[in-house]
Amino acid sequence: MTTTLFSTATIALRIFMLCAMMIAPVGALAWSKTAGLGIAKQGAGLVLFVTLQRQSMS
Repeated sequence: MTTTLFSTATIALRIFMLCAMMIAPVGALAWSKTAGLGIAKQGAGLVLFVTLQRQSMS
């Protein structure tokens, strides 16, 4: 009984960890998009962004 409970708990923990590793990047991206971090893409911020992108490509 104890060995089957231990093995079931181990499998459940592995499944949970795998799901957490797959979901965490998506959750972090969604959270960062709602937080509004980064350069605003308007006016001078847009000019700076485009300029830096062009310089990095050449």
